[in-house]
Amino acid sequence: MIRTGVSKARTIAIALAASACLTAPALAQQKWEPSKPVTLVIPAGTGGGADQMARFIQGVVQKHSLMKQPLIVINKAGGAGAEGFLEMKASANDPHKITITLSNVFTTPLGTGSPFNWKDMKPVAMLALDQFILWTNSEKPYKTTKDYIDAVKAGDDRAFKMGGTGSKQEDQIVTAAVEQQTGGKKFTYVPYAGGGQVAVQLVGNHVDSTVNNPIEAVGQWRAGQLRPLCIFDAQRSTYTAKVTEKEAWSDIPTCKESGLPVEYQMLRGIFTTKNAKPEQVAFYVDLLKKVMGTPDWKEFMEKGAFNQTFMTGPDFEKWLTTAEALHSDLMKKAGFLATQ
Repeated sequence: MIRTGVSKARTIAIALAASACLTAPALAQQKWEPSKPVTLVIPAGTGGGADQMARFIQGVVQKHSLMKQPLIVINKAGGAGAEGFLEMKASANDPHKITITLSNVFTTPLGTGSPFNWKDMKPVAMLALDQFILWTNSEKPYKTTKDYIDAVKAGDDRAFKMGGTGSKQEDQIVTAAVEQQTGGKKFTYVPYAGGGQVAVQLVGNHVDSTVNNPIEAVGQWRAGQLRPLCIFDAQRSTYTAKVTEKEAWSDIPTCKESGLPVEYQMLRGIFTTKNAKPEQVAFYVDLLKKVMGTPDWKEFMEKGAFNQTFMTGPDFEKWLTTAEALHSDLMKKAGFLATQ
């Protein structure tokens, strides 16, 4: 009787083990993927850096068939991007929505008082850090940063116009930092809907300078219409391929080495909705890694002179916490906080 009981126990154990072997691979393969089209919300206007990157990602996903469902891109630029962020907040239970963020994920709620915080979404990945460059019209006599800043110092207060995207956002924050180096002279800051429009206005001499991202003005630089004076980074760009006949991104001096000690870089990141599950976040991380693995992405990064910094998970969340505090401090010093 004892032998029979052991035999039965062994039979049951073997059957359970066999069942586990059959089901384990099946369970391992049960990864989440979208069951309907995914909406990529752009909390910025058309033609700017965020818009260009979002539409580029859409094109790469489609070109390489990286997702079964379509990726639909929409712009929600109202209220300095608050319209897009509030839509993401209201869609907390819909994992079929993602958004591309710039630093307005911090500046918009801080500057407008909009009831939103980056923690109302689920961080997916930092794709890169975007640069800022001090640009002037190539027809102007300013050959160097010193030439331009000296002219601002010598002119009347607010005589020089600085064009930028939005108000109390990245471009105006950089402008406020530059003003601290102009001997008390301030710019007349002129806000536009997006970086593409900013570049056009500088070409038309409607403003005297801009701090546009590289990708937002590269076409006009290549055409000889704009001149980059310096880049707001601690080091020069690593991209050495010629953009114009004579110059590469790496030929642009840093603002610090040009006598303008100002540094600032902007987030290019992807978030999904707050209640997204780990496997849903993992799907988007994997999708973005596939996008970044294409030759298209390498070319896009070089075209826009991006700082290729990639982060996910706790590292990205830690960076976001630090960046939020930094922007709060910068905006407080500039008088840009909604509570001031």
